[in-house]
Amino acid sequence: MPETPAIRTEKLSKRFGELAAVDELSLAIPAGELFGLVGSDGAGKSTTLRMLTGIMDPTAGEVFVLGEDMRRAGEGVRSQLGYMSQRFGLYPDLTVQENLRFYADIQMIPRRGREARIAELLEFGKLTPFKDRPAGKLSGGMKQKLGLACALVHRPRVLFLDEPTNGVDPVSRRDFWRILYGLLAEGVTVFVATAYLDEAERCGRVGLMHRGRLLACDTPKNLRGILKGGVLELATADPRHAVRALSGAFPGGSVVLFGERLHLFAPDPQEAEARARSVLEAQGLEVAVRPVQPTLEDLLVSLLREQG
Repeated sequence: MPETPAIRTEKLSKRFGELAAVDELSLAIPAGELFGLVGSDGAGKSTTLRMLTGIMDPTAGEVFVLGEDMRRAGEGVRSQLGYMSQRFGLYPDLTVQENLRFYADIQMIPRRGREARIAELLEFGKLTPFKDRPAGKLSGGMKQKLGLACALVHRPRVLFLDEPTNGVDPVSRRDFWRILYGLLAEGVTVFVATAYLDEAERCGRVGLMHRGRLLACDTPKNLRGILKGGVLELATADPRHAVRALSGAFPGGSVVLFGERLHLFAPDPQEAEARARSVLEAQGLEVAVRPVQPTLEDLLVSLLREQG
């Protein structure tokens, strides 16, 4: 008999008037998986998390977490969930340690063993040297790690994170993901909503979401494999001029600026390279071209281009 998924949705939908914030979302996430729901602002990620945690009722469809229907779930299942929203409610005037104690009170953690759990979380998040510092005086990355520690104080079986590294510096982002991998080793199921496609590469499986709909869902490797054609990277002295010049020759969003370089999506990369060189040389631009392994960002751009 197959194991019950930790998270399962069937045609989960949420409408606000005429707007379909989430449109028939179907997912099955096994226990112990790190799953990433990826999309830009307004894709429906936060609304999805609120329905998964029982904060918001769906308009239609079904949502089950740990085998329980979240529309009728009681405290039994809710006490096994951890949720960190985009604006996690830390108390700036309380110290790091006092915030953890406060959330331990909310979760009704028994006094016996509570301080040991708090000390464990402080060490886990490298927050021990700052335990007496007011939360309001922490850096952005440290605030996020404290928020995560507070969400973990009651040892949840499923953890939901809504854009947890938004606005966090690269070093703190790396530390944050190190902590998440540590949770996976303990068997915790982690559901991360993020707009960062490079972070999605760290997940076991990824769902690409746009305007409430799931465009694709698979491992990062398998998702990159569904990209039709290939991707060329173009380097020129004036990339913005090059984008303008190539957009007419390759309509439909086939040319995208990636930092100081361009990515060109093409069903026939060899033909596309010859055409791109011809267009740019006519503009007096020298160009270096090489094929590159597509990223999830390349795939998402390609899928959106196909949908117009």
